Amino acid sequence: MLEDLKGSETWRIFRIMSEFIEGFDELSDIGPAVSIFGSARFKEEDEYYKKSIEVAELLAQNGYSVITGGGPGVMEAANLGAANYKGKSVGLNIELPMEQKPNIYQNKSLRFRYFFARKVMFVKYSMGYVCMPGGFGTLDEFFEALTLMQTNKIHPLPLIMFGSEYWKGLLDWMRYTMLCHKTASEEDFYLINVTDDPQEVVAIMNRHRDWKEEMRKKAEKEIENKREKEKNEFLP
Repeated sequence: MLEDLKGSETWRIFRIMSEFIEGFDELSDIGPAVSIFGSARFKEEDEYYKKSIEVAELLAQNGYSVITGGGPGVMEAANLGAANYKGKSVGLNIELPMEQKPNIYQNKSLRFRYFFARKVMFVKYSMGYVCMPGGFGTLDEFFEALTLMQTNKIHPLPLIMFGSEYWKGLLDWMRYTMLCHKTASEEDFYLINVTDDPQEVVAIMNRHRDWKEEMRKKAEKEIENKREKEKNEFLP
């Protein structure tokens, strides 16, 4: 029995490695991308389903790939919006016993068995997050990104909560309860954006993309200057 267990665990490691390798290989060329999270339970007639389509369409028009969890509801709407504009519509699907059925609007689709491998792909290849109204899964992605930024494990990225009425209760609790007990700092809330306007989502992402490009050019210039200085030091 112990040998069987050891063998099972060993193969699990290879399965985990394969998910990372496939993810890195398939997503390395998607360009600037925005992940959109939200409930799998919204239907086509729901307001946030329609808003998710609009947000994704605008992002695709502005040159962003759209990444979702690949399922129904908000994920389907976001993949649909990106596909409508013929943008890259990426679905990172997860094997679940219920709710998670891959939607048909993905033009790049990956399948994961492990949540943690999938979550690495969201963080690594997303330039920003849009959290539409959702449940525990959406909260999980939101708080992970917030924690990684707060602890300086990742560079700051736009973290947008779409739907001020939906998120108001959570944000009020965070501000009044957590700040009161000093379990969070006021500065932590600067990492969060709240909006009801799809155009504002795009404006926030564009500003961040411009800033990243500026930082990239600055870093390249510094490297170039350093190399030039080192070269001159060896000249007679």
